[in-house]
Amino acid sequence: MSATTPATTKPGAAAGDIAAHRSDFPILSRQVHGKPLVYLDSANTTQKPEAVLERMDRYYRDENANIHRGTHLLSELATAAYEGAREKVRSFLNARSTREIVFVRGTTEAINLVASSYGQGFVKAGDEILITGMEHHSNIVPWQLLCQRTGAVLKVVPIDDRGELVLEEYERLLSERTKLVSLVHVSNALGTVNPVKRVIDLAHARNVPVLVDGAQSAPHLPVDVAALDCDFFAFSGHKIYGPTGAGALYAKEKWLEAMPPYQGGGDMIASVSFEKTTYNELPYKFEAGTSNIAGGVGLGAAVDYLRELGLDAVAAHEHDLLAYGTERLLEIPGLTLVGTAREKAGVLSFVMDEIHPHDIGTILDREGVAIRTGHHCAQPVMTRYGLPATARASLGLYNTRADLDALVAGLGRVRELFGR
Repeated sequence: MSATTPATTKPGAAAGDIAAHRSDFPILSRQVHGKPLVYLDSANTTQKPEAVLERMDRYYRDENANIHRGTHLLSELATAAYEGAREKVRSFLNARSTREIVFVRGTTEAINLVASSYGQGFVKAGDEILITGMEHHSNIVPWQLLCQRTGAVLKVVPIDDRGELVLEEYERLLSERTKLVSLVHVSNALGTVNPVKRVIDLAHARNVPVLVDGAQSAPHLPVDVAALDCDFFAFSGHKIYGPTGAGALYAKEKWLEAMPPYQGGGDMIASVSFEKTTYNELPYKFEAGTSNIAGGVGLGAAVDYLRELGLDAVAAHEHDLLAYGTERLLEIPGLTLVGTAREKAGVLSFVMDEIHPHDIGTILDREGVAIRTGHHCAQPVMTRYGLPATARASLGLYNTRADLDALVAGLGRVRELFGR
């Protein structure tokens, strides 16, 4: 895999024991349309374990106050919980310091922060930003906006029919004009695990910084930003069994020191006068306004939960499911998998002959099976394969082979209704 296990990752549960934790997720016991819920949409958002729900509830019940600016007990408790979560994220990613962990709303805001702040400080007309052909819209549009503002040029590394990067083209596109490389670690539309370490090493040989979109890797693979040596790494809490509206940007301290603030307001300042403002120390320089305190605390609880299980065990469990699901889906007449990279994680995208993905998703929903259909916020990927959309089943640690059997049975119902 492209990620490296940090030294701080616990051994966790054995891979075969991971599915036993399904009972930790209250929502998975419910029914939809009179059928037991089979949730196969974790690339969209994950369900939340009781430990995360309880921790956020406890914050609001027992600790609710604003942080960093109060001298009373509740403020001290809230600040300790919030900053404790920052330390958990630091350890989760194996960053050197909490000064390198900026709390944001999620991966999208993290990328926008870098595009705005790094872009303002380091990108000018004629420079080039390099992305790939498998990016989520959140790793395309911010760079387009930057190029519109500065006159920089966006370059795209192509992908092959398997859904793998064409590394020879990447090396060719890297040049003295390249000011930043930004790429997804794991594709949300294809499941491809990119060779990010190789990508980073090639970029650094030209002194080009690299941003890694880790929205889909953080839930599935151990990530060590020190070993990867990436300059920026972004992920979202709701993808790792935590709350929505919470996430983190890791950035090397040298960049955060050099970049101008992303937004202005409370908490990102040291002092303000009408003549001049001086900025707060890292990471608060990039955290203007009242934070999503409950979200940060919930994010810390989600990190605790994943680390207790062990990302290695989670990855092994999901790899087994991916192999099993691939085998079962390929047995279905008229079904074609989209994205067959040799290194994959957690995603099964497919189409069925002359059946629109939206129809597939609607019929599966009536069978209790939740998947996502559409372009998955990755329209250039769909264009690459000449498709308007795909159906996507995506895996979480709570899934089992029985869930994939239910998916296959539901697809049998789809074929039946369409007279196949």
